[in-house]
Amino acid sequence: MPHPPSRPLAEGPRVALRPFTLADGPEFTARARESRDLHRPWLFPPDTEEAYADYAGRLIEDPARAGFLVCEKDSGAIAGFININNIVRGGFQSGALGYGVFAHAAGRGLMREGLELVIGYAFGPLGLHRLEINAQPGNAASLALARGAGFRREGFSPDMIYVDGAWRDHERWALTTEMRD
Repeated sequence: MPHPPSRPLAEGPRVALRPFTLADGPEFTARARESRDLHRPWLFPPDTEEAYADYAGRLIEDPARAGFLVCEKDSGAIAGFININNIVRGGFQSGALGYGVFAHAAGRGLMREGLELVIGYAFGPLGLHRLEINAQPGNAASLALARGAGFRREGFSPDMIYVDGAWRDHERWALTTEMRD
């Protein structure tokens, strides 16, 4: 299923980070369909070619977003994705992370490694100072990933983001460059 990968932006022992491409649509959407039970009710990644083209197109074209595929180095298979959304420059230099692992890669530590690569890329080449994660309180895996990467819990926001037909509460987590020193 994987296609020849584009040049990695960063590499770890088991994963490589690369940008989204439109050619990733067939693999990404197949993985999203296979992972519905894992993702619901927290996450709804695109699972059709048309939805993927819109989604990836925004990540590729919009300077306020950066999308990364977390790929297994041995096979090139897409293990998950991490996006930096709402990038604000100027005095803020911040972005909000969104992420998801695909079922075949869940529980293997690949996303933890991928998140470390994204953090390094965000605080390095992208020049950001702060990253934020907003996760629903019941999403234990997402909260564990944030906590494990050194993010600190900064607060709780009732009815913050519209997900799965309702406004959902979210915990707010953040990481700054100073926290990594």
